[in-house]
Amino acid sequence: MHPVLVEIGPLVIRYYGLMYVIAIALGAVLVAREVRRKGLPLPSEGVLDLLLVTIPAAIIGARLYYVFFQWGYYGRHLLDILKIWQGGLAIHGGAIGGALAVWGFARVKKLPFWALTDAIVPSFILGQAIGRFGNLMNGDAYGVPTRLPWGIHFPPDSPAGRAYPGLATHPAMLYEMILDVLIFVYLWGIRKKGYRDGFSTAMYFILYSVARSLVSFTRGDDLYLGPIRAPHAISILLVVGFGAFILAARLYERPTPGTALPGRTDGPEGRPGSPPESQP
Repeated sequence: MHPVLVEIGPLVIRYYGLMYVIAIALGAVLVAREVRRKGLPLPSEGVLDLLLVTIPAAIIGARLYYVFFQWGYYGRHLLDILKIWQGGLAIHGGAIGGALAVWGFARVKKLPFWALTDAIVPSFILGQAIGRFGNLMNGDAYGVPTRLPWGIHFPPDSPAGRAYPGLATHPAMLYEMILDVLIFVYLWGIRKKGYRDGFSTAMYFILYSVARSLVSFTRGDDLYLGPIRAPHAISILLVVGFGAFILAARLYERPTPGTALPGRTDGPEGRPGSPPESQP
C-alpha cells in the first residue's frame, strides 16, 4: 500500500485525491438524479452550483474540526493545516460544514432545505465509503494493534506504521467503508417510500453516528474530548437530536396510496405529490 498512484516528474496522483474526485463525480450524478426525481426547481447547472458550494465547505469543515482537536500540533505547524492530502479530515466536521452550506444555498435559491438534504445524503455516505479506500492507501484512519488474521501491516512511513511500527492493526477504515456502503443501500432504498422530508437526512446522521461509534472502538487515531472519544460524544448528541426530530416532526409517517403528506416534495414511489388542499 502506497499513497501515490502515479508519479511522473512533477505530476503526482495520490489515491486520496483520486478517491475524492471519483466520489464527487459519482455524487454529482446521483444528486442531479434525485433532484429531478423529487421535482425540486433546480436545473442541472444549479446542481453544479450546489456542489461547488457544498464540497469546499464540507472539506473545510472536516479539516477545521480535525485541526481543532489536534491544535497542540497544528498550533506549532500552521502550514501543515493545508496538507489535507496527508489525511486529517473528520467526517462529523464535514457533515456540519456541508449542512451549513446547503442551508445557505437553499435560503438563497428558495428551496426546501430538508428535501434538498434528503437528495444529497445518499451520495454523501457513498462518497465517505469511497474516501475510506483513500485512507487505506494512505495508512491513516487506522486501527489499534490486533492479532486477528485480517490485521494489516502498514508501511513504516505511513501514519499507521509510525504509530504502531512493526505491528498489524485493525483495518478500521475498511470496517467503516463496509458500514457506509450498507447505510447507502438503506438510504437509497427508502428514498421512494414516501417518508416526510428530513427523514432520510435524520436517518443518515443516526446511522452514521452509530457506525462511527462502533468503529471507534478499534480506531487508533481517534480524537478525544478529555477522556471521552470525540466521535462517541458527538454521535450521542446527533442520535438523540435527530431521533427527537423524527418523533417530534413525525417524519416516519408515510402517505396512504394516492395521497401525499404535508412536508413532502414528492409522493409515494417518487411521484410528484400535490400540496394539501386549503381549508375554506
